[in-house]
Amino acid sequence: MYILALGSDGEQGAFTVIDDNGEEMLYLFEEEDDATRFSIQLEETDENKISVDVVEVDDEMIINVCEFNETQYSIITKNDIVTPPNYF
Repeated sequence: MYILALGSDGEQGAFTVIDDNGEEMLYLFEEEDDATRFSIQLEETDENKISVDVVEVDDEMIINVCEFNETQYSIITKNDIVTPPNYF
């Protein structure tokens, strides 16, 4: 799986979106191309010029981390379409 990391070398953590309940949600992309496409769209729509990098992560490890930290996550498959949030 792939996530979007904030800042150079992911030093600022992972990029999350705010869901309909106001909670942070981490997108877990199954396909690197989808994560890359989302990151390009994000960088083009953000006036603050957010910098994200696509990072490959172990599937089981990232899900365990999310569950341990009670972080909401959504697995984005090749059949899903997601666009960057418009709250920047």
